[in-house]
Amino acid sequence: MARSLRVQYNGAFYHVTARGNEKKRIYFSNPDYEKFKYYINRAQDKYQFVLHCFVLMVNHYHLVIETPFANLNSIMHYINSSYTNYVNRKMKRTGHLLQGRYKAILIDHDSYLLELSRYLHLNPVRAGIVQRPEDYPHSSYGSFIGKRSDGNICRDFILRMVSQHEKKAMQAYRNFVEQAMGTNLDNPLKKIYGGVIAGEASFITNVMGKLAKLDLSDDDIANRRTLRLRYTPDEIMEQLSLILNVDRDTIVNGTMRDYRSIAIYLMKKCTGLTNKDIGQIFGKLSYSGVSKVYRRFEEKIGKDSSLRKKVMEIMSNVKG
Repeated sequence: MARSLRVQYNGAFYHVTARGNEKKRIYFSNPDYEKFKYYINRAQDKYQFVLHCFVLMVNHYHLVIETPFANLNSIMHYINSSYTNYVNRKMKRTGHLLQGRYKAILIDHDSYLLELSRYLHLNPVRAGIVQRPEDYPHSSYGSFIGKRSDGNICRDFILRMVSQHEKKAMQAYRNFVEQAMGTNLDNPLKKIYGGVIAGEASFITNVMGKLAKLDLSDDDIANRRTLRLRYTPDEIMEQLSLILNVDRDTIVNGTMRDYRSIAIYLMKKCTGLTNKDIGQIFGKLSYSGVSKVYRRFEEKIGKDSSLRKKVMEIMSNVKG
């Protein structure tokens, strides 16, 4: 199986998860949950990372981690191997406890972190384990609302997103979470760019600039084709402006309709951005609006050979 690409840089935020082998349980008693948190604490002392929230379920876990020193691999290797060795000794067993490598999604914390924390803290409620998130003892939610104290949690970063006053922030965060109870809450991470990035267009562009320095030629890296063949929106717009000899605003505002359609077509073909992200570039064009422009232009170039040739030439120039 191809291994997932690990995007590591100073100050990165990640949603990290791992499941038990064959989806079997990884925590067998209450002390096991505490032992796992103990290894998190040890890893924090050793690698100096920030844990923003966590949820430990019976057969998997969720962590939201910030790495000031670009060392996620070392952090997770220490936590997972230490806990696996502990369980194997305790249960007198051998072999793998976790199913493959951990999964890490790079998070745009400005746009995703608050909603992600709510989604994770409600995981035990959605699973039917408890009726209220504060009743689940193996998550950071109790710390967020002042019911419990988890010394390894940095809750302030997320709480300040709802209020600068600590007590008001805890109540506001509680209200924020409880408002979503009983609703069909969307997973904030359901749309992942290249299998490893969750964020708005500008965030993806920034990360792609960092990825450009990495070697993505290894056939053993999952999603390498997605990441290698993609171009940033700014690169597309810059090259398109040069080729068509028009300014960016003319393209974005649709003053010349075909030019905007070509740009949207190229965004869909060459960047891998979602329709929502592309729509934001073109004056908050709706998800369906982007889809319609793309579909109609694709039909148009299918019937117009001269236009199709022009678009192919533009794509060739854009891709260099």
